[in-house]
Amino acid sequence: MNSLSPVLRRLAARLALVGAVFALVFMVSSPVTASPETLKRSVENLTLWPLDLALSPVVAGKTVVQNLQDIDDSTAVRIAYTVPGFVWVTFVQAGTAVLRGVTGVLEFLPGLGLVFFETDLDPIFDAADENEALVDFETPVYHLKFGISYTSAGY
Repeated sequence: MNSLSPVLRRLAARLALVGAVFALVFMVSSPVTASPETLKRSVENLTLWPLDLALSPVVAGKTVVQNLQDIDDSTAVRIAYTVPGFVWVTFVQAGTAVLRGVTGVLEFLPGLGLVFFETDLDPIFDAADENEALVDFETPVYHLKFGISYTSAGY
């Protein structure tokens, strides 16, 4: 009986840990309201991330020019910032465009499951909804938004 006791304790501890993890996961991903919005957002992210990726250098250039106009630094700092700033912002833009595509993949199956219910999941990656973009045209069926400036503050 003593040899079973530690085994049962470890099993109980593992089950308690698994239960706690499940409880946390289900508490964090609490649904809100709406219906096909999760699937709609997923399809938009899946179809528009390649355009965000392709426009990364354009958006980075626009961002660097805007930052150079907004800052009050010396000419030397403005010249030294331009090339590394452009490269840095281009890579950040490209990485977040890929993240937008991954988000579309992650939200697709839950979106399919929630189409028939009066519920919706909060966006996993809401920068695509909140930040400004080169093209932003919303229809009731599809939100055409790409060339998003992921490095600007969302409002």
